[in-house]
Amino acid sequence: MATEAVNYKTLMTELHEGKYRPVYFLMGEEPYYIDLISAYIEANVLTAEERDFNQIVLFGRDTDADTIINTARRFPMMAARQVVIVKEAQFMKDIDRLHLYTEQPLKSTVLVINYKNKVLDKRLKLTRQLQSMGGLFESKKLYDNQIPDWISGYLAPRGRTITPEASLMLSEYLGADLSKLVNELDKLLITLPAEEKSITPAHIERNIGISKDYNVFEFQGALAERNTLKAHRIALHFAGNPGENPLIMIIGTLASFFIKLLQFHYTRDRSPQNLASVLKVNPYFIRQYEGAARKYNRQQTAQAISLLRQYDARSKGVENGTTGPDELLRELTIRLLRL
Repeated sequence: MATEAVNYKTLMTELHEGKYRPVYFLMGEEPYYIDLISAYIEANVLTAEERDFNQIVLFGRDTDADTIINTARRFPMMAARQVVIVKEAQFMKDIDRLHLYTEQPLKSTVLVINYKNKVLDKRLKLTRQLQSMGGLFESKKLYDNQIPDWISGYLAPRGRTITPEASLMLSEYLGADLSKLVNELDKLLITLPAEEKSITPAHIERNIGISKDYNVFEFQGALAERNTLKAHRIALHFAGNPGENPLIMIIGTLASFFIKLLQFHYTRDRSPQNLASVLKVNPYFIRQYEGAARKYNRQQTAQAISLLRQYDARSKGVENGTTGPDELLRELTIRLLRL
């Protein structure tokens, strides 16, 4: 009977306890967890001496199912088990033929298949077998609104916290790529003085290079407050630094904000807890939406969304002529403030 894909915490708990499954099929759009599981197995299942004869790494571009099956069916030499790791398995042409092995895997082999940025077709016999034996792990891409909580969760066991503003700065500028986020967070942790337990926008500006005064969230806040002077000052800075502040990214962030603001207008239960749930934002930011709702009524909010769609299209060359990104941003800023 088929079961759900096993989760990361369960797998890592088993691995730390020395409990090894015969097959780990690691798939999904988020490579971070796939890399963590595969790297742990590669470094810890066998001793250094055992690896020489009993750890084999294959690559999907250069191998096929029959080679993997024959390798996995070998018996270990002077060790309790062997480890076979297949990297870049998403490039294999005959991946489903691995069902010939998974229907009766060797107990002395730990077979690890890295299948990144894709998932197996649920109709395949291989998929059904992996589900049945509990060897299937799916690493799903996180939604943008999940990233701030993920960052907090990453920092907590390391004895650090992060302010909501700093968390959003990181998530917006680095996106949902967990490997990039971890790389930057680890650099921050190294440079953060021991007595400073919370990461702030100032730390990010100093160590990552994202300005705490000239970033898309400050721009969003200035527009939300209809602070004309501040909004134009930030827009001017963006225009002078287009590589650091791409227009498409700015428009995307503003569009998300105004869409949530429209949701705010149509939400009857205005309690902070409900609004945070409906808008999928940290409760800390509800005050910004409350303030923005007083500056932009429903009609103005809808007009703002329409404007952003128009300028998104123009930024991509649709009905734009020769207007550059800097001029488009200045136009957009003026029109949003005049709604």
